[in-house]
Amino acid sequence: MRKYLLASISLLTVVTLLAACAPAGEGEADCSDPDVFCVGLVTDVGKIDDKSFNQSTWEGVKQAEKELGAVVQYIETTDSKDYGKNIAQFADAGFDVIVTVGFALGEATLEAGPQYPDVKFIGVDQEQYPGAEVENVVGLIFPEDQSGFLAGALAALMSESGKIGSVCGTDAVPPVWRFGEGYRAGAQYVRPDVEVNIVYHNDVGFDKTFTDPEWGKTTAISMIDKGVDVVFGAGGKTGNGALLGCAEKGVMAIGVDTDQYYTVPEAQSALLTSAMKLLTPGTFDLIKMAMEGNFPQGGNYVGAAGLAPYHDLADRVPAEVDAKVQEIDQAFKDGTLQTGVSPAKPE
Repeated sequence: MRKYLLASISLLTVVTLLAACAPAGEGEADCSDPDVFCVGLVTDVGKIDDKSFNQSTWEGVKQAEKELGAVVQYIETTDSKDYGKNIAQFADAGFDVIVTVGFALGEATLEAGPQYPDVKFIGVDQEQYPGAEVENVVGLIFPEDQSGFLAGALAALMSESGKIGSVCGTDAVPPVWRFGEGYRAGAQYVRPDVEVNIVYHNDVGFDKTFTDPEWGKTTAISMIDKGVDVVFGAGGKTGNGALLGCAEKGVMAIGVDTDQYYTVPEAQSALLTSAMKLLTPGTFDLIKMAMEGNFPQGGNYVGAAGLAPYHDLADRVPAEVDAKVQEIDQAFKDGTLQTGVSPAKPE
């Protein structure tokens, strides 16, 4: 087991769709009752069962149900115009905590904060900037550039062709940018001559960029046909499609957000690792803080990131390669190495 692994991730289960929140009635919890602790989750236009970002966050909410006795529900957004309405549906029903998932929900979350001062808002991937913080809104953010850097270093060291690739959602979303450019930086750090081909799905809107597995698969296969032998899929279901393309073509793949060995079992034969951000514990920790009365006063809460185990491909990773990845990870922890990746795509 690699020493630098930040946390073990339990098997994620596919959740059963819950009905959208409605005012309590017979047989339903009354979230306006101060003795009932309720947590609602609003997704971006992605789905709760994306086997990646949304699902991992929802698992953190479900952990609060199991360990804290919280009443939990979610709403899947189908149209970005409904962000505010979906948030309000939970807030008006008296929910104590509302988790909004994704960069695109940031503006609606900040607007909701002052409207519902008694609600604690957790904005996943929504960085709060100095001077613009809202007291009851906390951004759950991660060093995606570091886990992307580790993934890129590993990919470059494992590549036999000297060509690696990445299939990503839109680079207009800062965490996706940090994953993709971190991957590039890590690869070039350990192997300056490596060829890195990164494709961002910028040719569609937010409603499609993370939910296009067919595009992800065909894009990955196109790379593979040109000699790429390791592909990083970073973009919800779009990235998952890239993993499946790798499995079909018999080349190594790297997943994202969670340990996708468990969430995309069809790609297990190809999965080298996953560039994780520990969404489940980060979400749960903030919900628990809210319940215990020590929720942060605005600003950001930085969660942990790292790489998943090598699983079935562990025997293919040379000891010296693993040692180099561990060395890089330790340098990040010590603060002696920076990725050099800008927080967001430059204008």
